[in-house]
Parts: sequence; structure tokens; C-alpha cells
Amino acid sequence: MKLWGGRFTKEENQLVHNFNESLSFDHRFYRQDIEGSIAHVTMLARQGIVTLEDKDAIIAGLRGILADVESGKLEFTAEHEDIHSFVEANLIQRIGEAGKRLHTGRSRNDQVALDMKLYCRDEIDELDKLVKGLLGELLKIMKENLDTYMPGFTHLQKAQPITLAHHMGAYFEMFSRDRGRLKDIRKRMNTCPLGSGALAGTTYPLDRDCTTGLLGFDTPTLNSMDSVADRDYVIELLSALSTIAMHLSRFSEEIILWNSNEYQFVELDDSYSTGSSIMPQKKNPDIAELVRGKTGRVYGALVAILTTMKGLPLAYNKDMQEDKELTFDAIDTVKGCLALFTGMLSTITFKKDVMETSAKKGFTNATDAADYLVGHGVPFRDAHGIVGQLVLLCLDKGIGLDELSLEEFRQASPAFEKDIYDAISMETCVKRRITLGAPGQEAMRQVILAYEKLLD
Repeated sequence: MKLWGGRFTKEENQLVHNFNESLSFDHRFYRQDIEGSIAHVTMLARQGIVTLEDKDAIIAGLRGILADVESGKLEFTAEHEDIHSFVEANLIQRIGEAGKRLHTGRSRNDQVALDMKLYCRDEIDELDKLVKGLLGELLKIMKENLDTYMPGFTHLQKAQPITLAHHMGAYFEMFSRDRGRLKDIRKRMNTCPLGSGALAGTTYPLDRDCTTGLLGFDTPTLNSMDSVADRDYVIELLSALSTIAMHLSRFSEEIILWNSNEYQFVELDDSYSTGSSIMPQKKNPDIAELVRGKTGRVYGALVAILTTMKGLPLAYNKDMQEDKELTFDAIDTVKGCLALFTGMLSTITFKKDVMETSAKKGFTNATDAADYLVGHGVPFRDAHGIVGQLVLLCLDKGIGLDELSLEEFRQASPAFEKDIYDAISMETCVKRRITLGAPGQEAMRQVILAYEKLLD
């Protein structure tokens, strides 16, 4: 018999049961469901709604169920509709009449809202650890590559010289914002819905502040209808996960490009690469490609829950059961991507000489050559044109600006002197960029110090 079976005269159709059940996926909630039930019955006993003896029996029974589930002794079986009925039915079977008092003053509506919040809160903490781990790896690369010169790009065209430390710093900023979003979501969602009942509270003298404190929430929710109908925190979490996935995808795209024969900026470790079944020379960046591909899967979860929620009247509707599988899958996907990407990044070999040569051959020092002329009295617009002509000359000869002779420089403009070679060296071009946030070493050291404090 179902927990709600008293109203019904017919058994539920098996197809209906299969379509309606959620235990096949919400069994993930077993720990959160038991944690919430222990807090609930503790409060009931404090309020004199159940006896201390019943409370002790219920808590002992719940802890026994938890231990048996985690040891594998107790398995989730198909006759139960959801994790709530699974726990309650097993409790009643173990301790008898006392178990039937657990659900006093509670609905599955506020129960599932609580479980979902507890689960999301726990997963946010795990996600934060993984993002922090990635940030730590980025910071390590930054510290080791303050003078690793490479081209910076706009429009995927070589633009100006930067360092690998500076490039990694851009991703540090992205993932730092991701941590901030997770923190904001956790703070905003940390209100306790338990005690809201089905939608209109309860006539029992519940102490909602008690359960709020026992479960580590900041405050109880203030509207019982919104408490059971709210999934904003799920949408926010899926949005944050989508942004993390997008950042990982952008980074993966660059790793894939850098790993290509045309770039050869990096060498991927064998443990994070695969080969071809037919082409023996291949070493494919499959992990980066899968991370990039799984981004669409995470986006799909966000769009799906937004679509599910868009037409729901207050308060709870069964449609909201659709939030779970989507959220579980998106969390698992992003956690897996973060772990694998961090491992891949930690084993990458950066080919520093190839990066620097690419910066030189890409005329990334052209702006500095123009600035040199401006410093010698040439108007910037004229300087821009002069250096443009020098670039054309270099393209014809297949060389970089620093390989031109002084005579060739002076034919373009008599303002050029011997010190032009120092002025357009990669080291000088980067070193002179001293504004906060720029790739110059002194500016980067300030940023690294700030990042260290942030992670600490």
C-alpha cells in the first residue's frame, strides 16, 4: 500500500507506477532525507509532539537504515515510489508504530524541497573544491611562466606579445568568478523549507527555527507556498554550471588548437590522450574535446528546467520532479570535467621556444615598433603606416621584424636607431607593459600575490 493509499480503492497501474516513481534517481537523497528526518523528529520531541522514547527509536532506526544503505546491506527496491517512502516504509518495518509518527507535521512537498536544497548545498561545496583545485594548478603555471613569451590573439590572429602566465591569468579570473557565483548561490539558497507542509504550513506547534539550526540553514523560509514551489536555486546552480562548462570549453578549444601540428605550443601527456585505430601517428586531445562537447549537455539541463518551470501555477506540481535527473546529470558532468581537465592541465608540457618563435614570426611587436617611432617624434598615424610597410617587407622575405637590417629600418624611416632591436625584443615588449593587469613581470607579480591571498 502506498503512503497515500487510503483515499484509493484500486491498485495503481504498473505503467503509472513506473512513470510516476522517482526512487530510481532520487535515491541519491538517502543521506539528506535521513538527515532531515532526524532533525524533524528531534524538533517534534522538543515540542512535545512525539515522546522522547519514540524520538530515540526513530533516530536509531534511521541511523540503522543509513548504515545499511551505505554498507550495501539494504538495497533500493522497485515497490517504493520515492526515497521518502523507501525510508519511511523501512523505518516502520524496523521499529513498528513509532515509525508511523515520523511524518507528523510534514508533507512530501516540504520534504523533497528540503532534500533538494541539502543535496545542492553539499554539491556546491564539492564543486567549489574542484574549482579551487583548478585555480591552484593555474596559479602554479603562472608562477613558473612569468617570462614564457607567446602571442596574444584577437580574432584568432596574432596581436601582441604576452606571457603564458598572463594567458593563464585570464582563465584564473574566469574560474574565480565561478567560485563567487557558487558562493552567492549557496548563501541565497540557505533557507530552510521544512515546516511548510504541502503548501499552507501546519496546525502542529512546530519550531522551525529549531530545524533550521539543526540543519545548518541561516533562516526558515517565510512563505510556505513559495517554499515548496521554489526551484530558483536549481536554475541558478544550473546556470553557474553552464558558465563553468563554457569556461572549460573555451580553455579546451585553446588546448586543442595549441596541440595541433600547426601550433605545437603544447605536448599532451600520454595518459590524457588517445590514438587512432587506423592512423598510427595520431595523438588525439580526446579529454579536451569531450569537455568541450559535454558543455552542450549542461546547457540542455538549464534550458529544460527553465522550460519546465515557466508555466507552473503555485504551489507544488509533479512537473517539478523533472528537476532532479537534469540537475544530477549536470552536476556529475561538470564535476567530472573539472577533475579531468585539472589532471590534463597538470601534465601538459608547454613548448616555450615554439611559443616565443610564434610571437616573433607573428609580428606581435609591430605596435612596439610604431611606439618607438612615436617616441622619436614621428606622428602615430605615420608610424603606423611605416611599420605596416616593414611588415609587408618581412612577409616577402619570410622573416620577423627583429631580423631586418638597420639599413632596411632606416630606409623606411631615418628615426630608427640601433636600439630598435632592444625596443622590439619580446622581453622588452612585455616588460614595458606595467599597468595592473598587463603581462609585465612586476604587474604579474602583484596579481599573483592577490591570487595567492584569494586561494588562502
